Amino acid sequence: MKATYHKYILHFKQSSGTSRGVLTDKETWFIVLEKDGKKGIGECGILRGLSADDRPDYEEKLQWVCQNIHLGESKLWQELMEFPSIQFGVEMAFLSFKSENPFVLFPSKFTSGDKSIVINGLVWMGDEAFMKRQIEEKIAQGFTCIKLKIGAIDFDKELALLRFIRQNFDENTIEIRVDANGAFFENEALNKINQITGFKLHSIEQPIQKNNTDMMSVLCKKTHLPIALDEELIGVFSFEDKEALLRKIQPQYIILKPSFIGGIRGTLEWISIAEKLNIGWWITSALESNVGLNAIAQFTFLQNNLMPQGLGTGSLYTNNFDCPLEVSHGQLWYRKGLDWEIDFDNFK
Repeated sequence: MKATYHKYILHFKQSSGTSRGVLTDKETWFIVLEKDGKKGIGECGILRGLSADDRPDYEEKLQWVCQNIHLGESKLWQELMEFPSIQFGVEMAFLSFKSENPFVLFPSKFTSGDKSIVINGLVWMGDEAFMKRQIEEKIAQGFTCIKLKIGAIDFDKELALLRFIRQNFDENTIEIRVDANGAFFENEALNKINQITGFKLHSIEQPIQKNNTDMMSVLCKKTHLPIALDEELIGVFSFEDKEALLRKIQPQYIILKPSFIGGIRGTLEWISIAEKLNIGWWITSALESNVGLNAIAQFTFLQNNLMPQGLGTGSLYTNNFDCPLEVSHGQLWYRKGLDWEIDFDNFK
């Protein structure tokens, strides 16, 4: 078997604001397997500045993987413990290679087009008017759950946005999740959480910076608003450390991004621990191209989690790959009548 790796830069249709700054493009990498004319593709969805494997030797590790592809998926996954996005890319590439269709990794009623996945609508950070416009668009598009990124503009204006939604749509009509991306200072976090609790939100993601586990544990105990860990899971590699983290903090939810936490195997480990500890969870993409999003969506469907998942990022880029994934009325569908527009010859 021959393996090669390839860099690809995704360009956002519009600048996308997070609490860590504004994104205009996104680097990603692909691993392509080839043997006897058959090919498979996997995406290593690194996010610079956030991924645990944002390291100077990242490309060197990709090169090592391709040189040692003969070791097989399982052995490579173990060797790549500190490179979770490459773990996922390797898993994806082997599944793709072994599949009859390189883009149908987990055949199901989702890939047959018979069933969909309910997803949240993502509202990016920006000025008040921009965020309000996005909220109105998501509601008009039929989303019943929206995820609002907060922490970048004045907090009072963010409260006003929440008030605007609730004045027009009650909690039975629109579920609201907010994501602070660690933007709250520890000494203000509980006060801010208490202020937004009155808007009957579903949850708040990562209110404070990761690695402040003592304070995060206190917040999870004291808050009336469920807290979901997101960035907190990044860089926690062993099963024992994962369990210790969740036992200490006891969050209400965890959010699973396969590219950040060791792909399919890593995600299943987190799920098994969370369910043992009665912690809820859902799965989201992490700004991958449609190649990675496709794999995450197919895997997610098989987990039978009926909560809205975070898989609506396929339309963010000008140069994404056309594919059968389609968002309609707040749900992600796999439309069998649509084809993949991706040329393997571009990855040489």
